Amino acid sequence: VQLQASGGGLVQAGGSLRLTCAASGSTFNSYTMGWYRQYPGKHAEWIASIGSGGSSNYHDSVKGRFTISRDNAKNLVYLQMNGLKPEDTAVYKCNAARDTGRRYYDYWGQGTQVTVSS
Repeated sequence: VQLQASGGGLVQAGGSLRLTCAASGSTFNSYTMGWYRQYPGKHAEWIASIGSGGSSNYHDSVKGRFTISRDNAKNLVYLQMNGLKPEDTAVYKCNAARDTGRRYYDYWGQGTQVTVSS
C-alpha cells in the first residue's frame, strides 16, 4: 500500500482545512486508516483512526473539531479539521494498518504540513 497525503497549508486560527490521503492497492477497505501528526523533533502522535467498517476514534485534543472519514470506492481517507488552533501546527501523516493474525501490515505516507497562525 502506498499513501499520499495532501491538503495541508497555512490557515488562520479558527479556520478549516481538509486533508486527503490517497491509497493504492485493492485491499484498502481491509485496513484501519489513521491520521497522525508530528511536531519537530518528536515522534508522530495518533490523532484519529477509522476502521474498515467506518467506526472512528479521536484523541481528546481534536475531539469535536476534527472528523475522519473514508471513501472505500475511491481509496481515500479524509481529515476535516475545523476550529484550528496554533498548537495544531505540525506535519500530518496518514497510516494504514492491518492485522491478519499472522502478519501485521503498517504503511505510512510522506506527510503534509499544516500551519495555523494566531
